[in-house]
Amino acid sequence: MISPELEAEILRLYHAEKWKPGTIAAQLHVHHEVVERVIEQGDMSQMKPIVRGSIADPYIPFIVETLEKYPTLRASRLYEMVKQRGYPGAPDHFRAIVARHRPRPPAEAFLRLRTLPGEQGQVDWGHFGKIMVGKAKRALMAFVMVLSWSRWVFLRFYLNYNMHSFLRGHVEGFAYFGGVPRVLLYDNLKSAVLERRRDAIRFHSTMLELAKHYRFAPRPVAKARGNEKGRVERRIRDIRDSFFAAREYRDIDDLNTQAITWCREIVGARKCPGDHSRTVAESFVEEQPRLLDLPANPFPTEERVEVHIGKTPYARFDLNDYSVPHTHVRRTLVLYATPTTVRILDGDVEIAIHPRSWSRGDQIEDPRHIAALVEQKRAAREHRGIDRLHAATPSSTAFFMRVAEHGGNLGGMTSGLLYLLDAHGAEELEQALREAVERETTHLPAVRQILDRRRHERGQAPPIPVQLPDDPRVRNLVVRPHALETYDRLREDSSHDDTDTHE
Repeated sequence: MISPELEAEILRLYHAEKWKPGTIAAQLHVHHEVVERVIEQGDMSQMKPIVRGSIADPYIPFIVETLEKYPTLRASRLYEMVKQRGYPGAPDHFRAIVARHRPRPPAEAFLRLRTLPGEQGQVDWGHFGKIMVGKAKRALMAFVMVLSWSRWVFLRFYLNYNMHSFLRGHVEGFAYFGGVPRVLLYDNLKSAVLERRRDAIRFHSTMLELAKHYRFAPRPVAKARGNEKGRVERRIRDIRDSFFAAREYRDIDDLNTQAITWCREIVGARKCPGDHSRTVAESFVEEQPRLLDLPANPFPTEERVEVHIGKTPYARFDLNDYSVPHTHVRRTLVLYATPTTVRILDGDVEIAIHPRSWSRGDQIEDPRHIAALVEQKRAAREHRGIDRLHAATPSSTAFFMRVAEHGGNLGGMTSGLLYLLDAHGAEELEQALREAVERETTHLPAVRQILDRRRHERGQAPPIPVQLPDDPRVRNLVVRPHALETYDRLREDSSHDDTDTHE
C-alpha cells in the first residue's frame, strides 16, 4: 500500500510531466509494478460509461403513457400494440422493459395489531401432504388454533379436512384451553364462510350453531389482509420447520401425542412476543381466566350418514364395510362416525358399534353378528331338509318325533337321512323308516341296516350315489316313484282295445 500523496504524485508526473513509468519508479524509489498499477487504476477511473441506445427507446414514451392509463395491462398485450407501431424487436426482453416503466403503488404499511387477554383466537388448516393408512392414501391435515394475546397453541392432526373434523378441532381446542376466546378469526375458509360479497358475509349454518353453542363471534379476515391472521400463519410455518420436519411417528395418534408435547414444552417455553420478560406458558396462565367458560356439554361432532343395507349384512362407509345383525338386511339405517368409532342405529336403538378403520376395503365384523347369521343359515338348512324328508317319506314325521323324545341330534339325523334319500330313493327310505318306528329303533344305523338288508334280500348291489349339480332346483328336487304295475295295466288296456277292433 502507498499513501494517497504518493499516488497523486505518480499520476501528476505521468500525465502532466509526461515521465515514463521507469523514470518515475527510479526517482520516487517505488517498484515499477506499483507505478504501472497506479497509472492503470487512474486511467480506469477517468473512463466514462458508454450508454448504448436501445431499439425500444423511440417507443418508451408510448409505453409510459399507456401504462399510466392502464397500470395492470399485460406486457404481451402492450407488445402487440408497439409491434403494430413498428417496433422491430422480439418479445424476449420486452417484458423487462415494461417492468422498468410500470408504475408501482406505494408500499402499504401495517399496524401491529394488539388484543386483550381472552379476546381473540385465530384458526386455520395446514396441509402436510398425504400418508398411507393401511391400503388407503389419506390427506394429513393440521388444525391450528392460536390465542392471539399469549400465543398459546393447540395443534391436532386429522386424516381429512371436512366439516366434522373442523368442528372437532374447535371442540378439542376449547377443551385444551379450558375456555373459549370471544372472537375467532378465519381466512375465508369454506367450512366457516359460504359466500362473501364485500362486507356481506354468509356463514355456514353448522358453523353458526357451533358459535351459538360456545358463545363466540366468528369473524373472517378482510381480503388481502394477511397481517390480521398472521399469528396462526406464522405458527403453521413454525410447525412445518420446527416440529414436522424429519419427524418420525408410528401413526396419527402418536403424532398427535408428540404435537401436544411440543406445544406445551417447546412453544410454551419461548419468550412471549411483545413481552420478553415472561414465557408463552406464563402468559397463558394469566390469559386463561379471561376466556369464556365452557358449556356443560360439548358440541356434537359425530359424522351422520344414512346407509342402505343390501342382501349382505354390511354397511358401507368411507371405503370400508361394517357388519350389522342379519335381521336388518334390506333396510336403511343411520351411521354415526368419530375418528375412532363407528356406531349404527336403527331409529334410536344402537345395533352395532365398531372401531373405525382408515384403510380401504376392510371388513370390520362383530363375531356375534357372524355367529347369529351362521346359526340362522344352519337352522334354515335343517328346516329345508326336514321339509324335503316329510314330502318324500311321510313316516319321517313319526321318526323325528321319536328322535326328539330321546334327545337325539335332529341336525345330524336330518343330514344322514338326506344322504340315504339320495342313495336309496324315497320308496326304500319310507319302508325303512316305517319299520324303524315299529321296532322302536329310531336311530341312523338302524335305518341304514334295514336298507342294506332289504337290498341284500332282493339280490341288489349297494347303491351308488348320484352327484347332482349344485343347483337348488335340482338339489332339492324329490321324485316319488310309482308302482310298476301301473304300466302293466296300461298294456292290458291296450290289448283289450285291439281285440275289440278286430271283432
